[in-house]
Amino acid sequence: MPQHYLAKLTSPKRDAKANLHLGVTLCWIAGALNAGGFLAVGEYTSHMTGLLSSAADELILGHSMAALAALFMMLAFICGAACTALIVNYARRNFPRFIYSPVLFLEAILLLIFGMLGQGLLKHEMITVSFTAILLCYMMGLQNALITKISHAEIRTTHITGLITDIGIELGKLLYWNRDQERNHKRDLDLKVVVNRQKLKLHSMLVLSFAIGGVLGAAGFKYLGFISSVPLALALIALAIAPMLSKASAQKK
Repeated sequence: MPQHYLAKLTSPKRDAKANLHLGVTLCWIAGALNAGGFLAVGEYTSHMTGLLSSAADELILGHSMAALAALFMMLAFICGAACTALIVNYARRNFPRFIYSPVLFLEAILLLIFGMLGQGLLKHEMITVSFTAILLCYMMGLQNALITKISHAEIRTTHITGLITDIGIELGKLLYWNRDQERNHKRDLDLKVVVNRQKLKLHSMLVLSFAIGGVLGAAGFKYLGFISSVPLALALIALAIAPMLSKASAQKK
């Protein structure tokens, strides 16, 4: 049943398949939010490297308020990641069956707020950055920290620079010609270059999912506006409540 499949994605008992499927799902959501968010606030709100570089540029150009705004957005991302750590560690002690559900619920609620009130949030600013941008950065921090903890830092979903770098490295290994492969000398075996095909597949799927999410998110925001984020929130809610539904179904049997 669908709820049992979804429950496995957020179960405390992890395996590589569950991490892959959850990572692909969250990458799709992150890509949609990142691309749609750019159309909303003119910033890629998951790109902390760009924000920090922007802060440095604005500071040197004498635009101190713009630099402060970029730093404030980065602080929102950090706060989101910190909140994920707090919530997950608390849930692990008190709700061991539903460790990851609270964070998914929180992100879903914030997404609904973004979808329903986004236009109004754009009109309110703190320093020179809208509350919409702050909210998006906070959600990106929440989500990236969650999948990082779930996969033990194997998967990232809100930015893909590292993923693409790893793809390039593995492709380089794939194309590398191991000369004298028939020799059995220990030195030759130590120097043999072997591609990690599982890692290459995983990261390629994550990047593709992010790209598809970006296209859909940009199209949704362009034609539907902020309300296009509501289906993303519903997807997160489905992931969050699936373990509860699965447990209830098991108790009835």
